[in-house]
Amino acid sequence: MRRASVVAAVTAALVLTGCAEPADPAPTASAPASPSASVAATPTPTPTPTPSPSPSVPSTPEPAPTVTPSPSATQEPPPPQADASASSLQVLVNKRRPLQPQDYVPEVVAVSISRDVDGGGEWVRPEVDAALRELDAAMRAELGEGLHVFSSYRSFARQTELYNGYVASSGQAAADRTSARPGHSEHQTGLAVDVVGTSGQCRLDVCFGGTAAGRWVAAEAWRFGFVVRYPDGLQGITGYHYEPWHLRYVGTDVSVAMHGQGTRTLEEHFGAGSAPDYG
Repeated sequence: MRRASVVAAVTAALVLTGCAEPADPAPTASAPASPSASVAATPTPTPTPTPSPSPSVPSTPEPAPTVTPSPSATQEPPPPQADASASSLQVLVNKRRPLQPQDYVPEVVAVSISRDVDGGGEWVRPEVDAALRELDAAMRAELGEGLHVFSSYRSFARQTELYNGYVASSGQAAADRTSARPGHSEHQTGLAVDVVGTSGQCRLDVCFGGTAAGRWVAAEAWRFGFVVRYPDGLQGITGYHYEPWHLRYVGTDVSVAMHGQGTRTLEEHFGAGSAPDYG
């Protein structure tokens, strides 16, 4: 009994003095590392403040540049138009423009100033006779010589007779230079007259243009509504040689306009083109 107590005491002493082989130490449970301890913390971005819009200041509008329009060329008014009717004062009759209708017959009266009386006298439209009286009176007052009418209205039949006579005697080419074909004559309108001074000088001759009467007519007839229908040097436009004795009544509206513009032919005044032949 006593021996068993001694053994127990010795064993206890050995344990206390560490003479026995130590057992493996139990693993120490370590606390799991917190994320912040093992990984570097990502800094939270600081929000960029949104600038508040500043109040806009209305801008002063730039004045639009003033555009000065460039001066445009003055447009000329269109030329007056010739009337196709044979009864019109503005009818244009020439080698390219026959009368419409070709057998036109105007209302005519006997010429009341000095005139030929052979073969029934001379006849014109009433407004032409009135203008002739005024022209004759002014010519007598300003020049001391009056006007004599030796050819005026001709019918279609009479013009046919005259033209055929010229063709028979001189050939058609020569006839076309001096006489109108039937239906193309101004005389058929009752608006045309062939004139000479009462002295009779240079009747039906280009020399009439150089006489006192011829010069006065050329310079003053426009005042009374007449034009010298076939001027010198313009055969290429009118189709006829110079005839200073051949007057055409167009009315003062046209004659005054032509005089003011310096226009010498109806073809030019009406913008109708030249009529040198029957082509």
